[in-house]
Amino acid sequence: MQRRTTLHTALAVIAATTLAWGTAAQAQQPGAAPKIAVTDLAYAQRVSEYFMAGTYQRSSQMSAQGSQGGGYSQGMYGGGGSYSGQQSMQASEQASGTYVAGRYSYIEQRELGGYTNDIKGAILQGTYFRLVQGRGFDAGKPQPSKAEQVLNQVQGGKMATPQAQPQVNNVIARIKKGEFAGADYVLFGVVSTIDFTDALSPLQGTTSATRQYGLQLLADFSLINTKTYEIKAAFSAQGEGNDTKILSVRGDIAPPTGRR
Repeated sequence: MQRRTTLHTALAVIAATTLAWGTAAQAQQPGAAPKIAVTDLAYAQRVSEYFMAGTYQRSSQMSAQGSQGGGYSQGMYGGGGSYSGQQSMQASEQASGTYVAGRYSYIEQRELGGYTNDIKGAILQGTYFRLVQGRGFDAGKPQPSKAEQVLNQVQGGKMATPQAQPQVNNVIARIKKGEFAGADYVLFGVVSTIDFTDALSPLQGTTSATRQYGLQLLADFSLINTKTYEIKAAFSAQGEGNDTKILSVRGDIAPPTGRR
């Protein structure tokens, strides 16, 4: 997959920032270059999913009773006697259940890796910053799915209490949490727009076709002081990529190469 990232503006801002502000930092602390951490791109999107949960209970009972009489005698003249019997059987079965289904949506929090390597490379080529590695976004403990929450509610009769989850875009909370320990500054990137395209076109004069995958991405960056939370610089960068596959008459499936 061919990927082209427009970083001229980004690199220009970084260069200007490092020149002016890195020189001042070194003037205050000679020989001590400021440390900077570059995050992967923060990405949050609303996801909608279908869920279903249910319970089913079944019970059965069966009972049987029987009695039997008798007696027979033979006298001098023969004959006589009696015999009686009674049998009964009862059976019952009960079944009950609860079924819940529907749709729900939630905000998926994650980071997209590999899009800030060019910026890291530009920083490494300079002499004003020392590049340090952050821990990355901690999304917290895995939460039960909506189906599991509903099933627990049906079985236990209690509504699950919503748990607050870490927000990937909350850089202040992430700094306080220690995800960028040792860094004086954080270059924090957020995906503001992402667009995927998928087009199928026939090849003229053949029985084959081409499938074109495309990606356009716009990210906003902020350079933040980890102690004062002051924004020292801000800029946007745009990237795009595409991948083309030729499909045979057999209809082979051609996923994009290294799509990310």
